[in-house]
Amino acid sequence: MKLKLFLLTCFLSIPFFVFSQDGFQFENNKKKIVIPFKLVNNLIIISANVNDVPLNFLLDTGVEESILFSLEETEQIVFSDLQKIKIKGFGKKEAFDGYKSINNRFKIKDFVDKNHVIYLILDQDVNISSKVGVPVNGILGYHFFKNHLVKIDYDTKKITLYKNKEKQIVKLEKSFSKSILTLQDGKPYINPMVKISESDSLFEANLLIDTGNSDAVWLFKNKSDKVTIPKNSIRDYLGRGFNGDVYGYRGRINSFQIENLLLKETIIAIPDSTDTKDIDESTLNRLGSIGGEIMKRFQVYFDYATNALYLKKSNSFDEPFNFNMSGIEVQHQGLQWVQESFENNPAMSNNLFDGNGNKVSNNLRYKFELKPVYIITSVRENSNAEEVGVKKDDIIVKINKNEAYNYSLQDINELLMSEEGKSLEIVVDRKGRFYTFKIKLKRII
Repeated sequence: MKLKLFLLTCFLSIPFFVFSQDGFQFENNKKKIVIPFKLVNNLIIISANVNDVPLNFLLDTGVEESILFSLEETEQIVFSDLQKIKIKGFGKKEAFDGYKSINNRFKIKDFVDKNHVIYLILDQDVNISSKVGVPVNGILGYHFFKNHLVKIDYDTKKITLYKNKEKQIVKLEKSFSKSILTLQDGKPYINPMVKISESDSLFEANLLIDTGNSDAVWLFKNKSDKVTIPKNSIRDYLGRGFNGDVYGYRGRINSFQIENLLLKETIIAIPDSTDTKDIDESTLNRLGSIGGEIMKRFQVYFDYATNALYLKKSNSFDEPFNFNMSGIEVQHQGLQWVQESFENNPAMSNNLFDGNGNKVSNNLRYKFELKPVYIITSVRENSNAEEVGVKKDDIIVKINKNEAYNYSLQDINELLMSEEGKSLEIVVDRKGRFYTFKIKLKRII
């Protein structure tokens, strides 16, 4: 699953200024705060409270302002000082309605902003929960990072915030690679070295660090003639913007290097130029993005105040860059009621006999539970999935003879990139008729 919700590059059609916002601060006397997170398809999901209501947020370095767009399954939240605004985002031709709310209490454990500005997006197209597979109510970006040293440990799935960073930075200078961060509009940029093919020369690329993108690297071909489509590449679905699906090329490059940290055979995506022409037009020299597939290979410290990024190899640094070899893209598509059986009293069931002395084995009861529904949103051209007859909008019923609803979306995505030559059997529901297909995973890049 590739995710970059293109709202994240949105801009507001009216100017806004915040004079009283001090940002997140420690609410206690502790020297540090540790925040656990879920890593779902390379994306960081954290729990927070907004005006005393618990919500889930995608932590995204690629955005400046905090955004809320999904409140369907939550309690009612009270927002004060609402101001109606017009919002225009990438891929969306017309501006649409939204709201700006100030003076909100935003709390993550003991990390609190008492005057947080939130933008409320009511457009139903803006909802990433179905793409991630877990409930996500909004996006949190720059304001989480701006005041403190922030450590992201992908191995332990914990974020650590430091109140006084001086001693910690002394340690980092000795054992971590340091890279200079450039902040523009609250977004961090670095300049890694890229080599497309063995015969090409290295070139420096100004790239946005974008933890809201689950891919490894995106490069924009229209921004530089040094960005070329790798020979070992395919035409592929890359994600979805407001205006529809985004396509481009996906392939492997020779090398990708941040300071002295070298990654080989990195998978990159090169979106069609027409789909990226509105991205960060103010950042004229931006050549693309670094996403979660790269960032998870490091233990990371962000220090926005001193424009520094510290990196050290994580346990997954040397893992190969895997690829969805199935040719299908899968998305969460709501919930369904499922009847499941269970033993009412398992211990007692071993000692039940009928009138003839025969053991009674049926001690089952039934319950209904809400389970996920998964739909195929894209089928790659010339893939094995297309060849065997899988179609877009097929609903997945079973995978390898197991009910599809027993898998998480991440489980499914891991299966789709698991092992070259492996066959996956799926049963799909196509407008009420059931079809069985065997998809062979093939490494084509």
